[in-house]
Amino acid sequence: MKRFLLPLGTMALLVFGWSQYRQNLTDDKPNDYTNWSEYLGGPDRSHYSALTQITPENVAQLQVAWTYTTADSGQIQTNPIIIDGVLYGVTPTVQAFALDAATGKEIWKFGDPLKVWHSTSRGVAYWQDGSDKRILYTVGPKLYALDATTGKLISDFGEHGAADLHAGLGESAKDKFVISNTPGTIFDDLIIMPMRLSEGADAAPGYVQAFNVRTGKLAWTFHTIPRPGEYGYETWPKDSYKNTDVGAANNWAGMSVDRRRGILYVPTGSAAFDFYGGNRKGQNLFANCLLALDARTGKRLWHFQAVHHDIWDRDFPAPPNLLTVTHNGKRIDAVAQITKSGHVFVFDRVTGKPLFPIKETPVPKSDVPGEEAWPTQPLPLRPAPFARQTFAEKDLNPYSTDLDSLKVRFRKSRNGVFQPLSKEGTFIFPGLDGGGEWGGAATDPDGILYVNSNEAAWLIALREAPKQDELAHLSPGNRLYTLNCLACHGADRKGNTASGYPSLVNIGQKRDRDYVQQLISNGKGMMPGFTQLSADDKRALVAFLFGDEKQEVGAAESKVSKVPFVPYKISGYNKFLDSKGMSGIAPPWGTLNAIDLNTGNYLWKIPLGEEPELAAKGIRNTGTENYGGPVVTASGLLFIAATKDEKFRAFDKKTGKLRWETTLPAAGFATPATYQVNGKQYVVIGCGGAKLGAKKGNQYVAFALP
Repeated sequence: MKRFLLPLGTMALLVFGWSQYRQNLTDDKPNDYTNWSEYLGGPDRSHYSALTQITPENVAQLQVAWTYTTADSGQIQTNPIIIDGVLYGVTPTVQAFALDAATGKEIWKFGDPLKVWHSTSRGVAYWQDGSDKRILYTVGPKLYALDATTGKLISDFGEHGAADLHAGLGESAKDKFVISNTPGTIFDDLIIMPMRLSEGADAAPGYVQAFNVRTGKLAWTFHTIPRPGEYGYETWPKDSYKNTDVGAANNWAGMSVDRRRGILYVPTGSAAFDFYGGNRKGQNLFANCLLALDARTGKRLWHFQAVHHDIWDRDFPAPPNLLTVTHNGKRIDAVAQITKSGHVFVFDRVTGKPLFPIKETPVPKSDVPGEEAWPTQPLPLRPAPFARQTFAEKDLNPYSTDLDSLKVRFRKSRNGVFQPLSKEGTFIFPGLDGGGEWGGAATDPDGILYVNSNEAAWLIALREAPKQDELAHLSPGNRLYTLNCLACHGADRKGNTASGYPSLVNIGQKRDRDYVQQLISNGKGMMPGFTQLSADDKRALVAFLFGDEKQEVGAAESKVSKVPFVPYKISGYNKFLDSKGMSGIAPPWGTLNAIDLNTGNYLWKIPLGEEPELAAKGIRNTGTENYGGPVVTASGLLFIAATKDEKFRAFDKKTGKLRWETTLPAAGFATPATYQVNGKQYVVIGCGGAKLGAKKGNQYVAFALP
């Protein structure tokens, strides 16, 4: 965590004001080195700890110190926070809890076990003013404030302890899908909230919202889809802000904040619909932007757009890192943003000036009727991308038994950087999950950035969307399935388990109606909830899935018809895989990279993880797809799990040499945390599995030296 040291006394009060003065005192309290007090380690999101007890020389002696088992199992993406000996985390079904960080013993747990949210949570935020200590976290569209000591709701926050994330989005968004997977960012008495929204035509606008930590009231809103008179309004069709045809441009990945300067850094995602922009022609500010906002007011200070008129779902995937680098002989406070495409953009934190050249590069035109791809896209000339940008036929997977069929699919499809989607099929590489992903990058005081990368190709085609009259012959439930579910689960309902989309065949033999209807309403994992569907619509859809739709009559279509019509849908969120679920391209399928942001040069690059089946045959170091980021320490270690081979590893941060590894009870698709209690340093990781075909888990595991 960066520490902004202030002189004590009247001058500090005059310059910063009491609220900022109090916040800095909190940041700089003497035991801060023992804590992991914020998401990803601090307001700079550096993933960095100054602890030095665990070193490259003794890390091999690590052993399990404690485990905490949740009642529910499934994805754990949480980066827990640890403050003064208490660990705060979230279960797979989004129940917050507090543990004794030295023993793993539960202190309290908050949440209704009868109302299960099959979502994901990356953690909680903490705020304190004297004895008033609060945990803030989300369940569905609600932002809750809990007493950090007891886990009880703070009743005078919002409505009975909760604020609604719809608050500043406008009337058109009141019934739309809005949740948050990522902790909010604290500044003074504000919490600025990320939001996850639908990525379809029914998406709410992705405005940035700040709420008062004490009252739960909306404090300010920044319009990422500008209104008349606001900067960027002319980059959209007229009246786009009314949310009749476009939405999203949201921050879902989280933010960082320079508390000394009062600057909030907000990475935004693409406008909806993700893959066709004929209804939103133009550059589309402030989608796909790194925004620097005045944290107190939400006023724009500067911005950089990394993708103009995004039609590839190239969201910024993680909070930016705040660090200090030496550039042209000068020390500069910088902000570095990783991307799904595998690039790193580095800027002066105050002015927004790029520290390395960025070139507006001509890219191919779209031949899809109605689409107008932007003619250029910005590409940084340094550092070099940390993920491959293209692949050729010679780069297909040599270990696949389906190599001939992979070649056929490759030859039929388009390939290349910023190649627009097509009816024939287009490779998005790196894939829709990166390159860089939500685990984010780590940085250290030397100006080195450490980032893990996915290298999976996705193969997506555009298909003409069925019109209402073309669906007239279908039953109401089948019609709803075709419009809302087919792209992911397929016409045969068999899904694509290798890409993370389960089969719905015979679902009635596995789940009851209430469970399925709840999933349709609330979503699960990365599936959004279909809040635009009426109760009758949902019953008709469930009846269709259960194969007894004849029992349902009169499914309402009033809300379905209000969703703006987009003339194209995608063929599905499909990874380029062989028949056994193995990647269609040659390894490495995941890497770990160390990049010197003082110079833009790489220090090292290694494969991250192994495919167990290939490793058993002696084919090692292939790397795997990975989810969850690294942690770096002052002692010279880099800790990371993230891989589906269920390993937790420690590397020498200077060389990339493996120093330690252990097998977890389930894959750790999360970012670890490190902290110290009673003189002992711990490293903790959530082990939930349940992605990439890995088994489910339900444990947090902490390691320490004997």
